[in-house]
Amino acid sequence: MRPLQKEIIETLCVKETIDPQVEIRRSIDFMKEYLKKHPFLKSLVLGISGGQDSTLAGKLAQLAITELREETNDASYQFIAVRLPYGQQADEQDALDAIAFMQADQTMRVNIQASSDQMVLAVEANDVTISDFNKGNIKARQRMIAQYAIAGACSGAVIGTDHAAEAITGFYTKFGDGGADITPLWRLNKRQGRMMLQYLGAPKHLYQKTPTADLEENRPALPDEVALGVTYDQIDDYLEGKEVAKQAAEKIESWYLKTQHKRHLPITVYDEFWK
Repeated sequence: MRPLQKEIIETLCVKETIDPQVEIRRSIDFMKEYLKKHPFLKSLVLGISGGQDSTLAGKLAQLAITELREETNDASYQFIAVRLPYGQQADEQDALDAIAFMQADQTMRVNIQASSDQMVLAVEANDVTISDFNKGNIKARQRMIAQYAIAGACSGAVIGTDHAAEAITGFYTKFGDGGADITPLWRLNKRQGRMMLQYLGAPKHLYQKTPTADLEENRPALPDEVALGVTYDQIDDYLEGKEVAKQAAEKIESWYLKTQHKRHLPITVYDEFWK
């Protein structure tokens, strides 16, 4: 095993193998305990994209909320699934299928196109140019603004979908989809999340679809693996301590090293990070 590989696996707490049933229960119990320790919280809020990660996190959240209601006889506990399209998105039906699979208590829809476009115009009024890639990050942050607005109105906590295969590459927007209160999938790789959805009986097309952030307008539905230059199978093998091709391992480690700032709280003068 490569020296950095061992460090990364330990840092991200990835197991070589999992029992899907055990990890499902672990995530559910984690969310229940979080809410019970913060009695002012009565809901879990999650943006639903129609992809594997939000489908899994949403199903686990609904199971946690359902159990809490039954155990406490408190009907105010709710899971809120939020659609956050930029205009009309091509995978709208997948998002609706995911919400149906979760059996979400409540569904809300916030179209972030107007707010995203207005932010671009407001910033560009200062004679700066917002690239398509930069605008994609603005969209991600507008989505998180919407989720926190809903959470604030509904005494909620925002769920993040970050997992080990995403964390290792920093493949998320800092303070966008990377911002959340709780991350119940943290520790899992992509393959393990898929195993959990299979165990839960999710529709196959939701966890077999090609992963994409779908933030760029010039490259719509760009597959994650194309953007990363490495496949999720290679990332998962790496995280499970297996040997991967030298070029793939170097690419993964390069992503990990240059995105360290995303996995760290804001830097203070006492941190060693910046020295």
